[in-house]
Amino acid sequence: MRKSINTPTESRMASQFVDGFQIPAMFSAEAFRSAVKYTPRDDDIFIVTYPKCGTTWTQHILALILKQGEPLGENWDFFSSSPFLEVLGAEAAEKMTRPGAIKVHLPFHLTPWSDKAKYVYVTRNPKDTCVSYFHHMTSNPGHGFTGTFDDFFEIFLSGKIDYEDYFDNLLGWYEHRNDPNVLFVTYEEMKENPHQAILKIASFLDDEKYAEPLRQDCQKLENIVKHSSFKEMKASLNSKIDQLFNMSSEEAKKAGLPKNMVELLSKMEAQRASGESPAAKPSNFVRKGIVGDWRNYFSEDQSRRMDEKFAERTKGTEIEQFWKGYM
Repeated sequence: MRKSINTPTESRMASQFVDGFQIPAMFSAEAFRSAVKYTPRDDDIFIVTYPKCGTTWTQHILALILKQGEPLGENWDFFSSSPFLEVLGAEAAEKMTRPGAIKVHLPFHLTPWSDKAKYVYVTRNPKDTCVSYFHHMTSNPGHGFTGTFDDFFEIFLSGKIDYEDYFDNLLGWYEHRNDPNVLFVTYEEMKENPHQAILKIASFLDDEKYAEPLRQDCQKLENIVKHSSFKEMKASLNSKIDQLFNMSSEEAKKAGLPKNMVELLSKMEAQRASGESPAAKPSNFVRKGIVGDWRNYFSEDQSRRMDEKFAERTKGTEIEQFWKGYM
């Protein structure tokens, strides 16, 4: 655990408020509004997380479960079968490749809800979430965060950040953890026993269709573990993200990407050309995927303050026990 250092308190974050909710400035307000108004289909599967709580990993696991361990394609199929609803809007969910899953970072009250759709909610201890979110905001184009970790910690703790307060998101979904169409899991339990976590998710989706074949054929299960490993994801997805962020709007159109994605890439292209935004650096979208990295960033005072807020916000809930030994 490092010592605190004095840093400037001012830092820039490219955010916007759409109907009172804070999201990245590069997102389309129109797409966001259509996302929260999306009417779920009965066969919809949602992957819901606060940012940097294992979203991409869960997307890969779920996609591999649906394909019974067959490797994911090298083209844009992964993105079209697992659309980011707030970026791409409702149309992407309506036209998505099925079976697939819809990704959202939304709090419960903004997430399109249906008693018949399924929701996989993944949460992660707040200290590792904070560190991972910091790296996401500084290394991925469009977010515009220019401060230090100490600056970011203060913003994260205040909840005045894209997707707003971590604890509000967690507690809102925690209230629905026992709903029959909600699977509530932690990143840490997935890391501890990925085989068990995969079977748990598969059984939740449809035990007979997805979990039983994995129990009967261990190789299928091993393939899902292998192809969703951080080593494979880091090699394949970071490369794809690099290609995506460096695409021109014309290239994006030719690749058949959704309209809102083309518009986002066009905006980023214009910002780079004007000097408003730097050229995209090699992607760090999938970075480490480890538990406990927070110890390399948090000062003793920051750790204490996060513990205090955690205790205050989770008092009287089972969440108090989730991360004993991790925080």
